[in-house]
Amino acid sequence: MKSIVILGSTGSIGTQCLDVIRQHKDRFRVLGLAAGANGRLLAKQVEEFRPRVCGLVEAKEPTPLPADWEGEFLSGPEVLSALAVLPEADMVVVATVGAAGLDPTLQAIASGKDIAIANKEVLVMAGDLAIAEARKHAVRLLPIDSEHSAVLQCLTAGRREEIRSIILTASGGPFRRWDVERIPYATPEDALAHPTWDMGPKITIDSATMFNKGLEIIEAHHLFDLPVDRIHVLIHPQSIVHSMVEYCDGSVIAQLGTTDMRTPIQLALSYPERLPAPAEPLDLTQLAGLEFMEPDMERYPCLELAREAAHIGGTMPAFLSVVNEELVAAFLGHRIGFGAIPDLMAQAMERHTPIQDYSLQTIHETDREARMVARGLMGGQEMD
Repeated sequence: MKSIVILGSTGSIGTQCLDVIRQHKDRFRVLGLAAGANGRLLAKQVEEFRPRVCGLVEAKEPTPLPADWEGEFLSGPEVLSALAVLPEADMVVVATVGAAGLDPTLQAIASGKDIAIANKEVLVMAGDLAIAEARKHAVRLLPIDSEHSAVLQCLTAGRREEIRSIILTASGGPFRRWDVERIPYATPEDALAHPTWDMGPKITIDSATMFNKGLEIIEAHHLFDLPVDRIHVLIHPQSIVHSMVEYCDGSVIAQLGTTDMRTPIQLALSYPERLPAPAEPLDLTQLAGLEFMEPDMERYPCLELAREAAHIGGTMPAFLSVVNEELVAAFLGHRIGFGAIPDLMAQAMERHTPIQDYSLQTIHETDREARMVARGLMGGQEMD
């Protein structure tokens, strides 16, 4: 029985993680649940899974917890960190969004917990620190992203020194067939209409800009210790091949599956074992064809900006990631247009002097700088 803590239990990944646990209650026990502000859903989760501890980062209204629940309820900004280091936990699922997951993840690693990570920003912002800490404490960092989970599985086919490249696939998002001139005027509703995956709003917008693939390049660089130039992206509209690894002999190993996040979530929880999955099995006879194409950088300028940040290195990926977080929130709030996201990201990058040898304190300072720069730039861009 593996004891699990979920940070971000009421979000898309968190709820699907609980669905996996629901299917395998003989294998997994929910020890702790932490959420942002959705107290009503958290209360329902507590009613079903009976964790020892639960908490809300922002307790905006009373949380209707079950009267017969005898666990501990926490609230406030330190909730994520408190649950991340619970002594009885075997694994911490980091399903939070943005920079908020950074400190709790590093604290969980230092406490010797295995990490199932869905938060791209943690490795983008402080990948060198996270990997070094994981090695120091003999902790496993297991990816929940479908792409990185696919790579992890493909790597069993050969040795690291035999890898030629990693190929991450991307659906192309909702704007793959739009006229390029029309894309800057897309609404949040347009951008949230993802063609294949069911995800939270922030990552869905990042999929529409394809900034998420840039983050995944950086994430793969840290997870699999491969240079950025050997990590590539291909548009694959069917989202059946989740990623591939090319070996030195020309063999390309691919992982295929249906578009159901519960599959990579479950593998991270049970790794290295495989358990029966709640997802529908893939029926190859129903596939009309699989397409692959190079991404158009005119259509997806944020992908190029992320790759540029990866090459610059140091604090630049952290800076750009936080700037993007601010811009996406403003776009979802109808305060800036879709086309402003890449324009302001490019302007922001020009204002940051990256520090190559960074510490956690440096990353926090970079976070503050990025938010200040992004909000300053948006001051002249906000819509009526």
